[in-house]
Amino acid sequence: MAAARKRGLGQTVNVELDGATLHVEVDGDAARPPLLLWPPGRCTMRVWDHLVPRLAGAFRVVRIDIRGFGKSSPATDPETQYALEQYAKDACDVLDHLAIPRCHVWSQSWGSRAAMVFCGLYPERVLSAALYAANLDPADVPAQREGTKRAAEERRQAGIAATPLPTGIMAHADPQAAAAATAAAGKFDLATVVDKLVMPVLIATGAHDPNLTSSRVIAKRLPSAQLEVLHRTGHNGMLEHPELALATFLAFHRQLGDSPAT
Repeated sequence: MAAARKRGLGQTVNVELDGATLHVEVDGDAARPPLLLWPPGRCTMRVWDHLVPRLAGAFRVVRIDIRGFGKSSPATDPETQYALEQYAKDACDVLDHLAIPRCHVWSQSWGSRAAMVFCGLYPERVLSAALYAANLDPADVPAQREGTKRAAEERRQAGIAATPLPTGIMAHADPQAAAAATAAAGKFDLATVVDKLVMPVLIATGAHDPNLTSSRVIAKRLPSAQLEVLHRTGHNGMLEHPELALATFLAFHRQLGDSPAT
């Protein structure tokens, strides 16, 4: 495994496992609670860049470009390794490499599908899960786009300035591999793992996101879950309305007894 390199707030690590080399970035003090971030569909870890500096004041933040994404290598066996089960195992292996036995989780949209598999297959590794735009059903992309437009207009009318997207969120070394890796979400029946989420769960979904229907179903199924509706928000809360998304996440952790910086 490659040696870690210092970078800004933290370090970068290349972790070699199961026929792939995964690009990993870690920010924040090692003494702080570990937080694993899962990105929205076909986005690299750069999608979290606008939030990581603030999260790193309270957590040890871990980000992974799954195999085929960003700077990580493509799968050597695309038929079997582009799978949510593989990404969950990869996350466990990365945590082992970093000597992290358990972690908190924050995910967004497509990443919440991967995060649910990780949490369901390896509940012993998870302290809590914040699943944004969680959905058990096939994605309704046109409705997501329409909802995002309506939410943007509401924010404009409320005087909430648009937040620039972080740079490099779609910068994949192999775009075809990234597309294949993303398609893995459709191969897994999330209903088989959702009831295994025994840790404290926050489900936070935009008021204009069609995923809200499924989010409500998930929240009712899980005794440990609470649902927060993100107002003036569409499908990707952490990009569209990051201040609200972050405030909701931090409030959840204060309820858990954490005292994260705001």
